[in-house]
Amino acid sequence: MAVPETQKALLVKEIGKPLVLVTDWPIPQPGPNQVQIKITVAGINPHDQRSRDLGIPIANDLPAVLTHDVVGKVTKLGEYVTGLTIGDRIVTMASLNPGSRQNGLQEYAVADIKMLAKIPESISDNEAATLPVNTIAPLAGLFGKLKLPAPWSSDIPKSQRDSTTVLIVGGGSSCGKFAVQLLRLARIGQIIVVGGDQAELEGLGATHVVDRHGSQDEVLGRIRALVGDELVYALDVINPPEGQFLAVNALSSYKKGSLARLLLGPFDESRVQGKKAGFEVINVYSAIGEEGVCEAFWAHLHEYLSTGDFKPLGYTVKNGLSAEIVNEVLDAYRDGKKVTKTHLLF
Repeated sequence: MAVPETQKALLVKEIGKPLVLVTDWPIPQPGPNQVQIKITVAGINPHDQRSRDLGIPIANDLPAVLTHDVVGKVTKLGEYVTGLTIGDRIVTMASLNPGSRQNGLQEYAVADIKMLAKIPESISDNEAATLPVNTIAPLAGLFGKLKLPAPWSSDIPKSQRDSTTVLIVGGGSSCGKFAVQLLRLARIGQIIVVGGDQAELEGLGATHVVDRHGSQDEVLGRIRALVGDELVYALDVINPPEGQFLAVNALSSYKKGSLARLLLGPFDESRVQGKKAGFEVINVYSAIGEEGVCEAFWAHLHEYLSTGDFKPLGYTVKNGLSAEIVNEVLDAYRDGKKVTKTHLLF
């Protein structure tokens, strides 16, 4: 079937205004080491609301297409592409670079072969679409910024993995649940999670789930009862800077510890307790700066999904490339309402 030259797409034409549907958006052609795909599912995430309403990071590149969770079928192969054929189902994370032609709210897109994976028959398009954004961020934090031993690393002794402890704050979030699975894949000995459903998180690989309710001192006490004064690795996937002191204060006082965080902003060190050996707060910008780690993960993802070692999460489905539906979801994120991860099924 021939691919047309133009397509339907939902565009941000003006920052702070609703997305609009157009029917004459150019269909991108694959460059070297890229494929063109007919999109079947586009997943919406909270950062898409910030793009629409605040222009992060699209303000200087309008009109722009949103969403980075993308699933589709290969329709054309670019130069140098091997291992893929027309009709293959793939999942990919669209590039974060300005002017990307890879985003999901359009009928066709392109994808880089180093940032995609074939979808096994056991996994649906919608299940695959839960993965990219909410996996890549904690992946980059854990195995990039914190330099923990990655699942695919073969030269890390079992004793080192067994003796490693990692604290995840925000276990009820999608990023938190994927972080737990990544650490289980990496065979990390102690995976301590704050927040979330205990049975679900233990099923995903958590060794301990800490009740997040109560004062910060009370929650800190629960963590310290498990880690003592030995913790050197923490990842906060959910809190703004004013809530990140829990993870920092859980770090060891006599060993230098590190917190990787997904939500950025000024950090007030005056609220930190102890830390005679110092500490560091490390910003995670999703895949940016950690492309090597991300490419290694994509290369192994088909295997992890096929064996059931990495499990998709929950979602809700809306049908059609609808500006009304997408704006409604983005408005809910803006207004602080509870939102189940929403996929557009084309």
